[in-house]
Amino acid sequence: MLQPARTKYRKQRKGRTRGRATRGATLAFGEYGLQSLECGRLTAQQIEAARIAITRHAKRGAKLWVRIFPDKPITKKPAETRMGKGKGDVVGYVAPVKRGTMLYEVSGLSEEDALEALRLASHKLPVKTRIVIRKEGVLLI
Repeated sequence: MLQPARTKYRKQRKGRTRGRATRGATLAFGEYGLQSLECGRLTAQQIEAARIAITRHAKRGAKLWVRIFPDKPITKKPAETRMGKGKGDVVGYVAPVKRGTMLYEVSGLSEEDALEALRLASHKLPVKTRIVIRKEGVLLI
């Protein structure tokens, strides 16, 4: 699973993920991309499941870029524990995603293979997504 090698602080506050993405919102590497249409939190397991779905469908010859990384720790207190006694232990990491963030990019595939691979990946994610295509330097959404 993806997780940071080390962090400055072990636990973080939950925070709110609102608004549009200003950075990481356009195709930077590949010809086809999967873009989020709503805000949310993607766990390391969800990111990995979508990555595996893309690589399984793409077989060989395709290049894949994962544009998000789970660097926000999520804590949880044990079951049947009373309130208080501090914050719970870290159980995993999530990537906070804003509306418009590019999640995955693919190149080196035919258009129908790329669209199918990204469609399969979108079913693994908890946010609504759309597929973005670059043709002759122009983005088609």
